[in-house]
Amino acid sequence: MRRRLSSQGVRAVVFAAIALIVALAPACASAQKPATEGALFLLLPIGARAVGEGQAVVADEPGSEAVWWNPAAIARGERREIAIHHSQTIIATGDAVTLVVPSALLGVLAIGANIVYYGREDITDTVGTVGVLIPQNIVYAATYATPIAKRFAAGLSYKIVQLRLDCSGGCAGVPTVSASSSALDAGMQARLAGLVPATIGIAVRNVGPRLQVNDKDQSDPLPTRVQGGISVDVPDVAGMPAEVKVRISADVLSDVHFNAPSPRFGASIGYRNQAFFRTGYLFDRGDGEGDGPSLGFGLATGSVVLDIGRIVRGLSADAGKPPTYVSLRYLF
Repeated sequence: MRRRLSSQGVRAVVFAAIALIVALAPACASAQKPATEGALFLLLPIGARAVGEGQAVVADEPGSEAVWWNPAAIARGERREIAIHHSQTIIATGDAVTLVVPSALLGVLAIGANIVYYGREDITDTVGTVGVLIPQNIVYAATYATPIAKRFAAGLSYKIVQLRLDCSGGCAGVPTVSASSSALDAGMQARLAGLVPATIGIAVRNVGPRLQVNDKDQSDPLPTRVQGGISVDVPDVAGMPAEVKVRISADVLSDVHFNAPSPRFGASIGYRNQAFFRTGYLFDRGDGEGDGPSLGFGLATGSVVLDIGRIVRGLSADAGKPPTYVSLRYLF
């Protein structure tokens, strides 16, 4: 008779896998040096709530956005969720679709796909347009997360990363590209309730083999990053309405060798868990849009949650096109 793995056994396997990934990440990165990193689109932020809070969310619980930041943060979710996270920057248009499904026996499962689209380029000849080049990147993700006792949570994501340059129409003699790799994200969170009203979190993202375009000599390591931080619920302040809740957070993002760490700070003010104002500040070290402040707003009505985030300064904003992020979530 075939034995089934118990829920406690599954949790133990996940915890061991996360510990192994965290331990091996520096060794994997060292083996990748000194090559230039590839697949830098993996560092683009996903989700309006995270953007509004300065991307300091590794210790927060931002719903389905957590799949792309810290998989452990969905471990205590109690409702199913389907969401789309849209972004528009000077670099690309991004759309990430995520489905989160809690399980009473094992934990929380999630699947997602993120498509980063860079526009299109017409292929022309003497008679006009004959074809279209379509550059895009795609990431597929499957996530499992579970609470461990009352204070801890752990999560693990497996990702398939694709870099594509497709051609449609008259494409004779036009080179196309199709490269892929796999990657793992792992994360943990610990609640400090009873000591201080805070949660600490850590995540290691994009641990995996090189992204190979044509051959071994034309391959680049994935941009492995470690992000750790803390989120604190501010105690009620005299004179502040009881319906108002304030949360502040602080994170540090770095490669596994802690070169050029990137601090980030965020704050969220919520009114009756229905209306939210968010702000943050990101000290970027070249991984994304650039450093500077961010703003965000959120509305929650019943099962629908709408979040909007904007980076005030950076690559896109300096070019006159401030990047906008919109997340629409449906809880059921």
